Amino acid sequence: MNLRNLGASGLKVSAVGLGCNNLGGRVDRDGTNKLIPAAIDLGITLFDTADSYPVGKPGVSEELLGEALGARRKDIVIATKFANVMGPGDMMRGGSRRWIMTAIEGSLRRLKTDWIDLYQMHFPDPNTPIEETLRALDDVVRQGKVRYIGCSNYAGWQIATASALSRELGTHAFVADQDEYSLLVREVEREILPAAKASGMGFLPYFPLASGFLTGKYHRNAPMPQGARITAAKIFQDNFLTDENWEIAARLGDFCETRGKTLLDLAFSWLLANPTVSSVIAGATKPEQLAANAKAAEWVLTAEELAAIDRISPLPKTKKIH
Repeated sequence: MNLRNLGASGLKVSAVGLGCNNLGGRVDRDGTNKLIPAAIDLGITLFDTADSYPVGKPGVSEELLGEALGARRKDIVIATKFANVMGPGDMMRGGSRRWIMTAIEGSLRRLKTDWIDLYQMHFPDPNTPIEETLRALDDVVRQGKVRYIGCSNYAGWQIATASALSRELGTHAFVADQDEYSLLVREVEREILPAAKASGMGFLPYFPLASGFLTGKYHRNAPMPQGARITAAKIFQDNFLTDENWEIAARLGDFCETRGKTLLDLAFSWLLANPTVSSVIAGATKPEQLAANAKAAEWVLTAEELAAIDRISPLPKTKKIH
């Protein structure tokens, strides 16, 4: 597995990371104890979670990840997030100094570690000045509890504002931004990716397989696979199971077949062809899925192939609403 710098920072991360939102949900404790060592053995070093994972059971993903890592914690990069809802009311969420100082202690305890490599703000907080958030994050870095900070689901202007303000204040700056990005969801190319690049930030795509649509296991006018993400959630069906996407997937499938590759191979390799992308965050529930994800990163696309892909699945002229 190739390692890449996270933006302009010196932090090295594997080209493919493991999204841990399934831990404690679709993956139980026994499954986690098999999945995490398998990922490390494949060369995956970036493990991305959040204090609010999994949905409905906040904190459990961090707990299971911390247990499964054990002595191998020193060999990997832990990325976790704060700011999402962790309890009732307005006190257990957001980017205030009060909540950050509480949230970091909870994550450290659950992850069974003395430090977090990448601490990310999960969502912007419209009720807290970004200056307050940046100063608080700078403090936890200086305290040695966090090595680097990042953001997630920020608009392009919010990335630019935070970057400029951190320089003005002399605080540590965001080194990474995380957002949805795939062959079927390319809206980040309009403003978010350029803003991240201009700010020296590495980009971390999540949902690189369009919630599983680009795995190749979905077929038009056929029963959907049991237990799969899109099968279980109508919102994903509405977002991805469109006539346009079925047509794009079919044409991309033909493109891959002529080259002896799979749609999954293309989904990863296409993202990694973008130099602003530092690592592709992908979930998995079984070790064999991890192996397929890791292998997919090996395909290096040519300029001609990238141009052909753009013709098949171009950036839409108008922004999609998800």
